[in-house]
Amino acid sequence: MNAITDFTVQGATGEPVALSAWAGKVLLIVNTASKCGFTPQYAGLEALHRLLGDDGFEVLAFPCNQFAGQEPGDASEIASFCTVNYDVTFPVFAKIDVNGSGADPLFERLKDDAPGLMGSRAVKWNFTKFLVDRSGKTVRRYGPQTTPAEIEADIRALL
Repeated sequence: MNAITDFTVQGATGEPVALSAWAGKVLLIVNTASKCGFTPQYAGLEALHRLLGDDGFEVLAFPCNQFAGQEPGDASEIASFCTVNYDVTFPVFAKIDVNGSGADPLFERLKDDAPGLMGSRAVKWNFTKFLVDRSGKTVRRYGPQTTPAEIEADIRALL
């Protein structure tokens, strides 16, 4: 696989979803959680999605329960939470692992392409973000403390 958009992931209800549906778009791929201190970033992610979506930008969210059990819900609970609390309109996929032996292959690739601080591979916490260019190449990793608004200029540069 050469591009991130070559991967197939699980949709919220378990169906296979080919990321090729987003080929040619700038992507921000985020591991999310509903009960995290960074959860309010859903609002910023949605704002970016609405602001730049018509220009070829998409947020792809992957719920993860690996960090202090902060995403305990099932797919319908997660979807309801995102809709009711943040009016999320970008795709929220099936809950996954981002680290360890059961890590989703997409996140294994993202971590290989964009290591963290001092070359670390592991995702350190919820709301780690990976920016992917229109060709499907991972450009950069952002830590959870980096807000969506702080990434806007980098996204615009790729659009």
